[in-house]
Amino acid sequence: MKKIGVVLSGCGVFDGAEIHEAVLTLLAIAEAGAEAHCFAPDIPQMHVVNHATGQPAEGETRNVLVEAARIARGKITPLGKADVASLDAAVFPGGFGAAKNLCSFAVDGADASIDPSVETFVKAMHAAGKPLGFACIAPAVAAKALGSASPELTIGNDAATAAGLEKLGAKHADHSVTEIHIDAENRIVTTPAYMYDASIDQVAIGIRAMVKEVVGMVG
Repeated sequence: MKKIGVVLSGCGVFDGAEIHEAVLTLLAIAEAGAEAHCFAPDIPQMHVVNHATGQPAEGETRNVLVEAARIARGKITPLGKADVASLDAAVFPGGFGAAKNLCSFAVDGADASIDPSVETFVKAMHAAGKPLGFACIAPAVAAKALGSASPELTIGNDAATAAGLEKLGAKHADHSVTEIHIDAENRIVTTPAYMYDASIDQVAIGIRAMVKEVVGMVG
């Protein structure tokens, strides 16, 4: 059975992994006849957001791995311990955590930094020719880690965000929420997901298509 890594960035749209996107990704992997293996960096979140108010929770701290374990039902591995050789592909759901915890694109834009374990993992997967999928704002991770390879990707049609990714070396293509963009050369597949004010069923179409393509790329 094909083994697909799922890299989570916490738990919750405003400060971690977008839960709908994460669950839809896990479901799509199972539907594709593959096996999901969850990972997250063992680091503090950039900050904690009260999801009932949308405001930062002052004085509160949370760990990305511990929070992501909620989505993974406890079956999760620190990203720094990921065995790239044992995986066939990897997918990154979105949520602000991808641009706050995995990298700092949400705050720093084109001057973003990236968590070392995330950069090492993405570059190792790419160097091994293993397919990578990114949803929502997670393509920022691909742009930062692989900018020198000029990855083609989509975050939808937001011009300012697309411009920021292009400054990191990526090439952006506009797509709707239900569509995917395939960079065959770099073996990267992206979909906009909740970069649009979309319904969960629309997001599901794009994520399912992205995961299906990623799994299909596995040799």
